[in-house]
Amino acid sequence: MPSQFMWQSWHMLLISVSRKLPAVSCHIAESTSTCSLLPYDSQKEVILQKLKDYVPGNPDIKSIRVFLHGPVGAGKSSLINFINSVFQGHITSIALADSAIYQTHKIEKGKHGIYYPIVFNDVMGLEESSGKGVHKDDIINALKGHVKEGHKFNPMSPLSEKDHGYIKIPSSEDRVHCLVSVMPADKMAFLGKHVIQKMRDIRLAAFALAGIPQMVVLTRVDEACPSVRKDVKNIYLSKYIKEKMEQCSAKLGVPVNCILPVKNYHEEIDLNEDMDVLLLRALRQMVDFADDFIKNIPLKITPQGN
Repeated sequence: MPSQFMWQSWHMLLISVSRKLPAVSCHIAESTSTCSLLPYDSQKEVILQKLKDYVPGNPDIKSIRVFLHGPVGAGKSSLINFINSVFQGHITSIALADSAIYQTHKIEKGKHGIYYPIVFNDVMGLEESSGKGVHKDDIINALKGHVKEGHKFNPMSPLSEKDHGYIKIPSSEDRVHCLVSVMPADKMAFLGKHVIQKMRDIRLAAFALAGIPQMVVLTRVDEACPSVRKDVKNIYLSKYIKEKMEQCSAKLGVPVNCILPVKNYHEEIDLNEDMDVLLLRALRQMVDFADDFIKNIPLKITPQGN
């Protein structure tokens, strides 16, 4: 069955437009004809409805699992809260920052106890020094589905098979179906080499695990570029943001068309449609990638009676 979420990525258009801009940091093109070509026309309700209608492409899997990781302060928990807020129609807070507890975050579907088939996990951030932040081996354990709900991570000692929080035989639903690296646009240049290496090691481990799909969400774009802070739609024309995407691609080894910039809610007390559309495009790609991945997981064989 073809994927319900096969839309053409807007990144190639973003790149082609950006290449025409003068090489000035955060320069914004003034041509109205250029702006009219941008893939931005209040698509929020259309994309949101398609996401709400999503059904996993593998009947053995009730929910796809998206795992977010990245350096301290990148906005991983804020991103989960952002996603939930857009689905609920108001600002929410379901994920706490820098939590050492492994917790699955679900999006409630109108009634208590009913959820959309997309779940999220995040962990405390990666840090430069050893013994601080989440251990990269614990993230790899989570990718494999070995981490029990409620397990408390120890930065000094990763989870082992002997620990109570270890799942010896994980199900397909315990495993991660899409890995999302969250990178702060304004702090990327200051990230230590050990943090970057940990993120690359995690990416390689994900690739080795049957090719878990991966993408990057570039956060704090408003802090990185004043023009984007003024109007988030300027993200499509910002030379500086394009450069940050290319830098991120070089650091992590992720293609530019798998790097999506967003602006998390910070000071806002009401939803903003322009911000929501950016987030929904990123979520759409997460769902696309995860759904394609689970379709390749073999179906369970049910014994037939004689």
